[in-house]
Amino acid sequence: MSQVLETDIKQIVVSPSTFGPNEIKDISAAISADYANFRTLREATAELRDQESRTPAASARLGVCQYLVGKYSAAIETLTTADGGALTHFFLGRANLALDNYDEALTAYESAERAGYNKDEVSLAKAEALRYIGRPEEALAILNELSGAVEQTAEYLYQRSATVSALGGNPSESIALLERAVESDDSHAGALFGLALVNDRHGNDEYALQLYEKASGQFPTHIGTLLNLGLLYEDNGHFERAKQCYQRILEVYPAHERARLFFKDSDASRDMFYDEEARRRQDRLAQILSVPVTDFELSVRSRNCLEKMGVMTLGDLTETSEQDLLSSKNFGETSLVEIREMLLSKGLELGQFAATKWQEEPVYQNDALSDDERALLDRPIAELNLSVRARKCMVRLGLTTIGELVRRTGDDLLECKNFGVTSLNEVREKLTIANLKLRGE
Repeated sequence: MSQVLETDIKQIVVSPSTFGPNEIKDISAAISADYANFRTLREATAELRDQESRTPAASARLGVCQYLVGKYSAAIETLTTADGGALTHFFLGRANLALDNYDEALTAYESAERAGYNKDEVSLAKAEALRYIGRPEEALAILNELSGAVEQTAEYLYQRSATVSALGGNPSESIALLERAVESDDSHAGALFGLALVNDRHGNDEYALQLYEKASGQFPTHIGTLLNLGLLYEDNGHFERAKQCYQRILEVYPAHERARLFFKDSDASRDMFYDEEARRRQDRLAQILSVPVTDFELSVRSRNCLEKMGVMTLGDLTETSEQDLLSSKNFGETSLVEIREMLLSKGLELGQFAATKWQEEPVYQNDALSDDERALLDRPIAELNLSVRARKCMVRLGLTTIGELVRRTGDDLLECKNFGVTSLNEVREKLTIANLKLRGE
């Protein structure tokens, strides 16, 4: 067994021994090897926090561990009053970045650089902060200044890929950089997630699943990795695995709304069963309903009336009431009896599905729309930035534009596999921002 697997996390955290980048890597490697070690880290961090007196160095150790267990606000508070060393400033930057405090993160990284932290690591961290701030040109300039062995590291390739994407560069270049990053280090959580997301979006579910699973085994793990992996597990019917993904998020972020709702959806789906016999019955009924009325010996009068009414199949007749037929010119009681007998021979009744008759979707009259309105409806659904679950539903339904989406009802969307109320509310919120609604709302 390797030294990493034998690492005593509690001893590293609570003892006054050396604590630096190598020890932090050992902790991360131990948790990656066995996620149960995360609880050990959390318990040891709480023990260190509860010590009556701590040296500034111990406060730095505590702040880093608080960052590792996801207590970012507590980490910032602790590190702000720690020893002021290079490690303290660097993880103060990490904690601020995790809370989207990008300017504060950049300032902390600069302090870490002045205090003597590894220059290459600081440069990569600064590039990431600048990219999030919205200054990708400056991020690329920092990356271009780096040279030597760092250019072949997974972190460098990952940051360069993300920066190229932020600058609107060639997607192929960004993907190639991610692939090189994974080749350089197949345990780099960011690169694995980025490459998994690309394949997920392109429908390469099997390879995306492999990459997400690999990324989920690393520590710290991206929340996006666990959410998307959970969704893929649900698609494959592995609801217990999906729940474990969402539970891992909730262990660190108990109030994470999406993970909490997805956990409930997956738990509910686990108890559902698939009735094979019911499916076969439904298929047989569908075949019968699709039979053309011209397959039957009908009188000329009945045949002409049905043709004028647009009734082409037995299914059309089950959606048509007796009153509808009798209101048609030249259609009388004799023809009605004839139609009833024809349906009865197939175990059907006139109008039995009238309540579920398909209603023609409203068609947008282009002449009544402004140029801006037409342009909005013609925009791709991808511009709504929907979650993976909602996006997959759009693909399954064959919807590509916003105009096609707003022609659907909420019930239409809920019929899609793994699309629940959470996703429906998300779609509604995105459309509301664009002053649009689903049909019938």
